[in-house]
Amino acid sequence: AKEEISEPQEVINEPAEPEAPEEVKADETETKEDLFQVVETMPKFPGGEKAMYTYIGQNMKYPEKAKKEGIQGRVFITFVVEKDGSITGVELLRGVSEELDQEALRVINSMPDWTPGEQRGKPVRVQYRMPIKFGLN
Repeated sequence: AKEEISEPQEVINEPAEPEAPEEVKADETETKEDLFQVVETMPKFPGGEKAMYTYIGQNMKYPEKAKKEGIQGRVFITFVVEKDGSITGVELLRGVSEELDQEALRVINSMPDWTPGEQRGKPVRVQYRMPIKFGLN
């Protein structure tokens, strides 16, 4: 089977389900600031959306076990683009298999810093949702 990792078709910017207060991570040093899903100026991957898909395609490695077992599908990831452009809070929203899920999380965690989103001219935290498609031919 020929392996193919196709680019995500779209970035989903739907509101995320609010977290229960007890889920706030204990290691956060500052109080949880407002987290936006849609802002006046959305965060941007360096070079834009096409560059982001290229980055994901070039850095994604189809796990051997998943390839052998013919496992494919779409993994949904959520993450936060912080005020400084760093990527935090990378989490699995909906997975396919342990191997594909972990690979999608690894690649998103490895992304370079983005240009942060802005609201009223100030950088703000923005939550993103993204599908990553794993396909075999």
